[in-house]
Amino acid sequence: MLIRVDPASETPIFAQVAASVRADAAAGRLRAGDKLPSAREVAASLGVNLHTVLRAYQSLREEGLVDMRRGRGAVVTEAVEPLAQLHHDVATLVARAKELGLSPDTLAALVKETYR
Repeated sequence: MLIRVDPASETPIFAQVAASVRADAAAGRLRAGDKLPSAREVAASLGVNLHTVLRAYQSLREEGLVDMRRGRGAVVTEAVEPLAQLHHDVATLVARAKELGLSPDTLAALVKETYR
């Protein structure tokens, strides 16, 4: 698993780490039961503070995507399965929007309006 961050981004690093894990889960690259790299490993590889990674993992835990247990580390939960299905549905929607010639902004506006 490759966690990606952009140090130049205005988005906090912990949010980028969580978003990277979330994206891998949505794309099906992470499955229920998969173990995430230890927070220490991630922090060392990214050159960030350990607490930054722990905050990201805690955020994922609060969303129900990760279960954290002492001695086991962070493990992906069953909650990723519907997320992966939703990702597939969104990909289908994007493909249809492209067929219709809709811009990404128009599609985003339609989704936001429908979500309300």
